[in-house]
Amino acid sequence: MMVDSVVPSHASTGPQALLEAARRNDAVGISKLLAAGAAIDLRDDNGQTALLIATHANAVDAARALVLAGADVNAKDRIHDSPYLYAGARGHLEILRLTLAHGADLKSTNRYGGTALIPAAERGHVDTVRTLIAAGVEVDHVNNLGWTALLEAVILGDGGPRHQQIVGLLLDAGANPNLADRDGKTALQHAQASGFVEMEKRLRAAGAR
Repeated sequence: MMVDSVVPSHASTGPQALLEAARRNDAVGISKLLAAGAAIDLRDDNGQTALLIATHANAVDAARALVLAGADVNAKDRIHDSPYLYAGARGHLEILRLTLAHGADLKSTNRYGGTALIPAAERGHVDTVRTLIAAGVEVDHVNNLGWTALLEAVILGDGGPRHQQIVGLLLDAGANPNLADRDGKTALQHAQASGFVEMEKRLRAAGAR
């Protein structure tokens, strides 16, 4: 089995140049370096590939150049982030769509055992949630905390319009409103406890109890 090369993050020349080009959103530089033989999935000492570095910076041009050249959209770093997972969690929608079109593993999970949908729901990224649901990410996946995307949207959300919309999207996609957390509390009970009246209405309309 081949092991990706590792380059110290302090290096300033040689293979490190691809990682720096990704950080600068230098698509032209990336194309030149790849044509000269740079290893596309080379990693720094944090396990990050050039594509993940570009994703962290929401450097769309660099990410596009790398993805179209065949960069691995599922390559995880040392804390189990991948370009696909990070783009979903942070709402970097253009990069997320690139990863989905080029082999994103919808079942892959982050260090909390969650799919990309769960942090997207928690952070209020409405269009990202819509995109991930349309892509086919499992809406009722349970992470290591015992929470689904629906539970996180209620428990960790602010109860405002974005999270209300996300709750609606998840319910419309078939999320089970009665899945409870490890303490036996459902999304409805959390919404009631937080005074999220609109969420409570949406949950009741979907059969929550």
